[in-house]
Amino acid sequence: MKNYLNFETEIKNLELELEKLKDPYNQEGLSEVDTAKISELQADLSTKLKNIYSNLDHWQTALVARHEDRPKAKYFIDHLFENFISLSGDRFYGEDKSVICGFAKFENKSVLVIGQEKGEDLESRIERNFGMMRPEGYRKTIRLMKLANKFNIPIVSFIDTPGAYPGVGAEERGQAEAISKSIECSMELTVPSISIIIGEGGSGGAIALASSNKVVMLENAIYSVISPEGCATILWRDPKKTLEAATAMKLSSKDLYELKIIDEIIHEPVGGAHRDKDIILENVRNSIRNNLEFFANMDKEQILLQRKNKFLSIGRNRGFTSNSNLSDNLSMKTNAIDKFINKFLNNKIYFSLSFFIAILLLVYLFLL
Repeated sequence: MKNYLNFETEIKNLELELEKLKDPYNQEGLSEVDTAKISELQADLSTKLKNIYSNLDHWQTALVARHEDRPKAKYFIDHLFENFISLSGDRFYGEDKSVICGFAKFENKSVLVIGQEKGEDLESRIERNFGMMRPEGYRKTIRLMKLANKFNIPIVSFIDTPGAYPGVGAEERGQAEAISKSIECSMELTVPSISIIIGEGGSGGAIALASSNKVVMLENAIYSVISPEGCATILWRDPKKTLEAATAMKLSSKDLYELKIIDEIIHEPVGGAHRDKDIILENVRNSIRNNLEFFANMDKEQILLQRKNKFLSIGRNRGFTSNSNLSDNLSMKTNAIDKFINKFLNNKIYFSLSFFIAILLLVYLFLL
């Protein structure tokens, strides 16, 4: 059974009428199918979908991003990757089922896959905590990101969460610390990281996994520091002013792309990603492939600097700094001595040889 949003009443009525016309049986038995009428209704339906979805306001976009039938992280993981091996636990407290993590193959390339999973039905949503991660979930992703970094494996994350879980137990176990450590770990990676916001990108719960080289959004996804309901309650003391709040927050993919907070918009089928999952799968596949190829010839330092410069440059062309021409000066600067020390420490042969020579010198001095 299809689920419809409150602004899709006309679409619902047209589709119900189409279903009746396509049924060759009526109350009196077998009847002829009116193909001409079906074609006319299908054309009307396509026109209606285009008109509605090309003029969505910000609150309607948020509703589409939360649509029950929208493809979730598990769906993308199951259909885009091969040989997925799920890994669990943070090695401190336990397992968090709101985030799926594991290594897999994407077009014969090893990748670490991370996906915030909301669940498909009531039972799975309760089990997945509606996609709201606990501290152990973030610590699990940190553990696996460090492992991927050690073996030079790119990271692909699917983000879909209303926010980090705000429960008492989560706070007692260090929710804020876990989120900040996840951001820190993401920013220090020397492997390419790609984050794809497929539904909701809510607050620090999303940013913890979206501090990536490339941040990509599905066309009807949202990405914001707070939900429209929460913003309306705080600013206007009225949770009904969700449209005003959503508009003010600029949470849509178009707004965020203009602000250069995200790097790419993945287009969805008319009517949302849930209406044609084959198309959205292919579009997401192409995006992952193109972004991985973008970093194929970069070394570790270039990957790290690209990520840091990306985030440092946000807002510099929107009047938030006195000098908007600082993009060339954003790279981390190191003096000649620091560069020599870093190269020396990272070269195991030189380090081992120097250590051996130092030991010989100490032995020689001791014998004297």
